[in-house]
Amino acid sequence: MASNVVDLSKARVLVSNDDGINAPGLKVLEKIARQICAEVWVVAPETEQSAASHSLTRMRPLRIRKVSERRFAVDGSPTDCALLGIRKVMADNPPDIVLSGINPGGNLCDDVTYSGTIAVAMEGALLGIPGIAMSLAHEGTRPMRWATVEHWAPGILKRLSENGWPKNVVLNVNFPNVPSDAVTGVEITAQGAGKTGQGLTEAVDPHGNDIFWLGSETHEERVRDGDDVQAIKRGAVSITPLCLDLTHRPSIKSLKAVFT
Repeated sequence: MASNVVDLSKARVLVSNDDGINAPGLKVLEKIARQICAEVWVVAPETEQSAASHSLTRMRPLRIRKVSERRFAVDGSPTDCALLGIRKVMADNPPDIVLSGINPGGNLCDDVTYSGTIAVAMEGALLGIPGIAMSLAHEGTRPMRWATVEHWAPGILKRLSENGWPKNVVLNVNFPNVPSDAVTGVEITAQGAGKTGQGLTEAVDPHGNDIFWLGSETHEERVRDGDDVQAIKRGAVSITPLCLDLTHRPSIKSLKAVFT
């Protein structure tokens, strides 16, 4: 049953990301949010935090730095930013919705388990605030087509917020890196099957120690009709509903039988 209905024209929105307070994609998302939302607050990491996943800083204190009016930087993870944004920075009047991104690279397939962009939206949902994560599926050295996101995102965000979605779900939106007039449409998709971080570069540092650099490439393990990767390859915007409940319910009955 759909809930999470938000009137963006009256909404207070919390914007965050995993690429840092000065990231180009964050500036694009701020611009979009200010076009369609009543009030925009930004709480983002001081530095790059890509692939931080849903990590939470617990073994050291966190600091919040005011950058400008309604813009703050946190020396922690994307999850820390969402948590402090909701419970501290905007505590007197919490946000109506959390928007995360825009990530310079797709969050497709198993990327979602590593993504700090997704984690921001998840933390919002866990605190009772609807969350949407957004990424631009960029690969290689081609220029980032931020204008495509600026063109398509406002209408998509309005339609999603007007119609709502379940409270235990976050929405993962990926935009194809094509000209805005080449986008083939919007597809509701399933999470694809693929593994990120497949590339591995080995080298030796100046002190003679072995070092390893993990790549960011995602390799699709198998093609499945209706998944996020296929939608992006077709030039469509992919919207994937991700559930916070990780329970694999079909396994419950068989596992109970083992211990009966």
